[in-house]
Amino acid sequence: MADFQLFINGEYVDAASGETFTTTDPATEQPIGEVAKADRGDAQRAIQAARTAFDEGPWPSMSGEERAAKLDKMAELLEANAERFAEMEARDSGGTIKKATFADVPGAAGALRWFARMARERPDEVELEGSPFPPSENYVRYEPYGVCTGIVPFNFPLLMACWKAGPALAAGNTSVLKPASYTSLTALMLGEIAQEADLPPGVLNVIAGPGGTAGEELASNEMVDKVAFTGSTEVGRRIMQLASGTIKPVTLELGGKSANIVLDDADLDIAAAVTLFGTFFHNGQVCESGTRALVHRSVYDEFVSLLVDRAGKMVIGSQMDFETDLGPMVSRAQAETVNRYIALGREEVGDPICGGTAPDGLADGLVVDNFVRPTIFSGVENSARIAQEEIFGPVLCVIPFESDDEAVAIANDSIYGLGGGVQTGDVERGKAIAARIKTGTVWINDYHMISPERPFGGYKQSGIGRELGTAGFDIYRQAKHVHTNPSTGRDGYMHFAALSANI
Repeated sequence: MADFQLFINGEYVDAASGETFTTTDPATEQPIGEVAKADRGDAQRAIQAARTAFDEGPWPSMSGEERAAKLDKMAELLEANAERFAEMEARDSGGTIKKATFADVPGAAGALRWFARMARERPDEVELEGSPFPPSENYVRYEPYGVCTGIVPFNFPLLMACWKAGPALAAGNTSVLKPASYTSLTALMLGEIAQEADLPPGVLNVIAGPGGTAGEELASNEMVDKVAFTGSTEVGRRIMQLASGTIKPVTLELGGKSANIVLDDADLDIAAAVTLFGTFFHNGQVCESGTRALVHRSVYDEFVSLLVDRAGKMVIGSQMDFETDLGPMVSRAQAETVNRYIALGREEVGDPICGGTAPDGLADGLVVDNFVRPTIFSGVENSARIAQEEIFGPVLCVIPFESDDEAVAIANDSIYGLGGGVQTGDVERGKAIAARIKTGTVWINDYHMISPERPFGGYKQSGIGRELGTAGFDIYRQAKHVHTNPSTGRDGYMHFAALSANI
């Protein structure tokens, strides 16, 4: 078992209180390490380090090329340590080792590289066309905000840490990250990467601790200039409230209950695979998971049969085995939440047609209560709670529809709007439906394909702003208009007459 400290001002340090908490492998509930437990005072220390690094350090005044070189070095070091990061990510989060190896670590490095590219390519100044009256020269400067805090969810701790820190640092800001208490380790390990990449002290800080103390300080502290949060809509509302005290801009990527529409002309073999991947990847602990499958009634029975057959073949077991498809939930508490929703589904809809019980035949040492079989409810009404509320687990609601118009109406009948899919043999038909769905991302004949180069974020109560893409970089910069009047005589100031001819 290892010890993990807070990373503040370029160094690993204990919490001021000396307190720690134990992080465990959710598959076995065996301890992995002791983690320094940050409180408000530690959050303030980290914020002060970031503030000093921004106000007095070299980072904001470095060229985009210089900052890009540091981020590229971090990506290179992350790739060089990929096996160690992947193993820790899987052990700490319960996500499978194949997900950590092939998605999490490469995705984190890819995000850093993308934002390094943005630092190189996005201009700091843009000339504007001159104004005819009065004649003038104008340009826009793009400048960093200052101290940016990032509050990271439990489902993709390493990836989300790089989604938050990458654009903030690339744009010239300094950063304080707080991963979720359940899954703090790989985010804390980024401090090692920052040290090896020779980031100036205070540019990147990482603390672990309760959201109710450390997290709230990161959202409310007057020295913080911008807040980014990924997590539940309920907590997102609280972040907005806290940030409003000093009118901080916020980027919020929140909950979802995404609809994956299967049309009557879809290739059902592929559509079934897409639907299962869209729902059960990482045990459904993905904010934009396609947990509502809307299926045309003419293919409904055949399609449901395919889903049940294939879901029943998924391998459940230790997340450290490359043959495992579904590991444990992130915690026993999360498994209990999912099981409560399954019980609610039984009351609302009836027994699930697949799953709904604890898995059989788990290896010795695995805690069965922390595992949930992939569960499918058929014939669900969209008004049911299991179709409206985010479960964040491996539970799929299959809902029939008769027409494209009805499918769009059902898809949009949600407080959320984060992701969605359309499975069809007619791409133009799919695009027409995608244009009508009120959601931030729509995948046609695919799902979960998120790239650093493409904007990601939500409509409605799924969030504010965008991460990734050029938008995810520009959101970390403020625009300043600079106007120059080149006149040397009074004739260039005729607009003063709007006040008085006597000035």
